[in-house]
Amino acid sequence: MDYEKFCSQILDADPKIRFATVYDEWAARVGGGMREGLKNLLSDHAEKELVNLSILDWKARKDMSKWLGKTIYTLGEYDKVKRFSFYLGDDHLLLVSSEKDNDTNTVVDEVIRLYYENQDKKS
Repeated sequence: MDYEKFCSQILDADPKIRFATVYDEWAARVGGGMREGLKNLLSDHAEKELVNLSILDWKARKDMSKWLGKTIYTLGEYDKVKRFSFYLGDDHLLLVSSEKDNDTNTVVDEVIRLYYENQDKKS
């Protein structure tokens, strides 16, 4: 999958989405980023820490999948934003943040639609 294109499509789909980035299991960024013109609410250090925590959470959820099934996404709602983690198979994690007033179901449905639309396409 072309993760840069995928993340661009997510940002293009909804102006309230602030950030869409895919990471591998080692927390290396493989595509995406912050919406142009927006300021990151986190410092570089805090962002790296949050990504690392998200990767650890993802790995823990993989261990639970034998009982509960695979995790599709998780949501953290904060005072300023909503933060989604989408589990793209065993190898990649998509982090998305949006404005707090954004409709959760709309974001989830659109990201999942774009994922399935893009997953079989070659880079």
